[in-house]
Amino acid sequence: MLFDGIDDLVRILVVGVSAYAGLILLLRVTGKRTLSKMNAFDFVVTVALGSTLASALLSSEVTLSEAFLAFALLCGLQYAVTFASVRSGVIQRVVKAEPRLLYFRGTYLSRALRHERVTQEEILAAVRAQGKGELARVDAVVLETDGTFSVLSGAGDRPLDALSTVDRPAGEAGIGGPAS
Repeated sequence: MLFDGIDDLVRILVVGVSAYAGLILLLRVTGKRTLSKMNAFDFVVTVALGSTLASALLSSEVTLSEAFLAFALLCGLQYAVTFASVRSGVIQRVVKAEPRLLYFRGTYLSRALRHERVTQEEILAAVRAQGKGELARVDAVVLETDGTFSVLSGAGDRPLDALSTVDRPAGEAGIGGPAS
């Protein structure tokens, strides 16, 4: 059916503008971190907010007040979890995954690749996406907490201090920071 009446269209316009404005206001109040996607939890909140907005727009069974409550609940939970994780190492370890070193100076770290379910081809794709044409120019590839790859280069033989908080094999030389 192409057109079912003007009432549904007016409802979508009113709810759409109101819900959008309310969500923007709530996001401004809760801060930039709410949509940062720095880890899987942040990503889930972002997707859930989008799904809630879509439900409010398209389902006449979802009232505007229910949508606002859902937005506030999701943003509030995200704020509370990130607030607590900044102040507690235990909560941070539960909520946030550690970045994982997958490739280091010419060596694919096969145990890390298997554990993270990443192939060598995916490492090569990440290297190409960074404009690198050869692995010899790459010092390290890290799977970040948000699922993206970081490709580090240019350190030569110097330690890579940026890897000090990255999960890596015990005894890996020249990385900087403690081994896991």
